[in-house]
Amino acid sequence: MVRSAREERPSDRIAPECLQVPVGLPYCYAATRHLPIRLFVGVYTPRLTRLLIPAHSIDAVTLPPLESTMRSTRPWFVAHPRHPLRTALVILAALFAASALSAAPAVVPTSAQDMMDALSKAHSSVVGVRVTTAEGARSAETLGQQRRGSGVMIGEDGLILTIGYLLLEAEQIEIVTQDRKLLPARQVAYDLATGFGLLRPLLPLPQSSGINAVPLGSADALATGDALMAVTGDQRGQEGDVNMTRLVSKRAFSGNWEYHIESALFTSPPLVASGGNHSGAPLFNQRGELIGIGSLLVSDASGKNKGGMPGNMFVPVDLLRPILAELQQSGTSGKSRRPWLGLTSNEQDGQVQIVRVTRDSPAQEAGMRAGDVVLAVDDAKVATLEDFYKKIWDRAAPDSEVTLKVQQGDEVKTLVLKAQDRMRTLKKPSGI
Repeated sequence: MVRSAREERPSDRIAPECLQVPVGLPYCYAATRHLPIRLFVGVYTPRLTRLLIPAHSIDAVTLPPLESTMRSTRPWFVAHPRHPLRTALVILAALFAASALSAAPAVVPTSAQDMMDALSKAHSSVVGVRVTTAEGARSAETLGQQRRGSGVMIGEDGLILTIGYLLLEAEQIEIVTQDRKLLPARQVAYDLATGFGLLRPLLPLPQSSGINAVPLGSADALATGDALMAVTGDQRGQEGDVNMTRLVSKRAFSGNWEYHIESALFTSPPLVASGGNHSGAPLFNQRGELIGIGSLLVSDASGKNKGGMPGNMFVPVDLLRPILAELQQSGTSGKSRRPWLGLTSNEQDGQVQIVRVTRDSPAQEAGMRAGDVVLAVDDAKVATLEDFYKKIWDRAAPDSEVTLKVQQGDEVKTLVLKAQDRMRTLKKPSGI
């Protein structure tokens, strides 16, 4: 029996811009009547596997091909009456196929069955990641000592890709498989330049976990509006989730923590399930290929700074390919060996403003304070975070001197900072 939305809808973690299969449509009832699932503003199952879908994905244009695709997959529903995860993936594949048909009816898209198989394999590559940092870790002040996120297996040898800040100064790392096994793992690499992290389980993955390595795709072929799948890994006591999202923008990104990449993927709606834990969440295209790793929640995915379009930023795996071998061999890339000052900065009204100074950092030792405005680096004016970072990094050695002209209140000062190699400042696990 399909219960009412009012009866089944929980009070938390459901974004108003998301739903999970339109309740009240006859084909949804027909397709799912053999399954022990409940429909409300989304798809819930006895295992709480959820599929989050942007509400605007279903309209008068996409509805006819969606209905046709769902009807074509009805035999699978009948044959697999107790497989909630695959049910969610069937519905997601149907939406993807319907979206392709409505966008380009003259083009024959990948079949819903092939898409479902690809998405199912992609989902099986996802794990939960649990990290405890080393005692006294400086990064714990901003990232916390206990960290939770996701990872995705990209190598048959068990190599797992995640977002690097989860692994910063880690003392203990564990992965959570989809059959709820908790396995110890070790850090393989942390790349400051891209933000990626690599880890590998210390024990062989059990066959019961059903985990598969996922192929790497590319964001180059993605177009604005493309439907994508984002997945959060399981945690002990909490299921992971399947999310449908859409590409809003591809553009350069500068983070406030001395970070810049030339291309980032911005999607909307944001991941709101699993407590909104986007950290390390893999992003897949409709062929089940990995195209990005979750990094941030953003207030405006469009980049127009008008608000109203919350979403996520993903680091594209296109940045991983050129350095993957180097990361596995040396633990980082050459570009990560660059000057670090210990500043958290914002870009506002054509100025770079300091909002936080890391303790015991080059910036603190030079006398910088929160509220300072950076006017120039080595006598070259800066107005954006990108300009600021690139001028700092444009020197031969990571421990070079950096001259900053800053405004502190009513006073303009010239400060000389002795930069550090950030990789050398990170606390290592005990015994290393």
